[in-house]
Amino acid sequence: MTTLGTTTAATRPAGPATAPPGDPGLPARVRARTRRRSGLVLTALVTGWLAAFLVRVLLGDFTITVPDALRIVTGTEIPGASFILMESKLPRALAGTCAGLALGASGATFQAMARNPLASPDVLGITMGSSAAAVFTLVVLGGSGPAVTVAALAGGAAVAAAILLLSGAAAGAAPYRMILTGVALAAMLTSVVHWVLLTADVYRAHEAMVWLTGSLTGVRWAEIGRMALVVAVALPLLAAVASRLRLVELGDDLAHGLGVPPRQVRAQAMGLVVVLTATATAVCGPIAFVAFLAGPIARRLLGGHTSIPAAAVVGAVIVVVADYLAAYALPGTNLPVGVVTGLAGAPFLLWLLVSTRPSRQEAA
Repeated sequence: MTTLGTTTAATRPAGPATAPPGDPGLPARVRARTRRRSGLVLTALVTGWLAAFLVRVLLGDFTITVPDALRIVTGTEIPGASFILMESKLPRALAGTCAGLALGASGATFQAMARNPLASPDVLGITMGSSAAAVFTLVVLGGSGPAVTVAALAGGAAVAAAILLLSGAAAGAAPYRMILTGVALAAMLTSVVHWVLLTADVYRAHEAMVWLTGSLTGVRWAEIGRMALVVAVALPLLAAVASRLRLVELGDDLAHGLGVPPRQVRAQAMGLVVVLTATATAVCGPIAFVAFLAGPIARRLLGGHTSIPAAAVVGAVIVVVADYLAAYALPGTNLPVGVVTGLAGAPFLLWLLVSTRPSRQEAA
């Protein structure tokens, strides 16, 4: 017999099963949920990029149907349409995709290394290092093509090495020192670029100014091929390094304990960022704010989780959409893609500056 107010195990109502505080299966379920969300977001982003790519290639002031586009790509000559597709629309869409992938992945990696959403290759001077070397090669040395690419790689690598050495980031110093060092180097290199332009003849200076704005106009198929090859090789390597970079973010001592050398991982990540950023910059010029925007947008979509592939696809979407707007937003005016990304990135940067709370270390 049971008394009133007393409930035995046999008579206790069945409720929803709750995991005990020490549930050993909780981490596995969280990882599975994160992977599932990442897969859904990445699929949606790839679908969005494909839609933007098709719009950029098929629509605009000269519309090309899907059957005609397939015929042209497979070798059929259609007067007028073949030239527009193969010499303007398709090269710009492919170049924008490759540049967006490179810049988006590079920006997300840099932000993970600095543990700050305000860090990116263009803000920290990597892009400006590549730009300064490329402009010097274009204007002073009269180089073009592969020579500009090599110069951009050298300039970006020099700035990256300077940031690591001067800020002490390789030894695990505070991330904000890396940001301040990069901003200072970018300001110095901007002055160098201005000096080179002032000493150049008018034609060379105009050509360099258009390139410095960031433009997909006139990109050649050989340049697209080189950039696509670099992205195809370096992007998977960067994604692999980023998985170890997450452990380095938790602290050098913990990373050492888990068998991950922090300095080596930072150097590998920085080297791949330089290769991707410099290659995109050498072909398309410094397209502003793409590297800066892609990482935070991807993290918002993923609920705070950093994903290099997702950030790369976001970058591709940004550049392809921006190039379409640059070509057709103002009738009769074909703007450089960097103008549109700059207009979109500046307000986003101001919003991040206002909404991001400084850490205690930075406030001190």
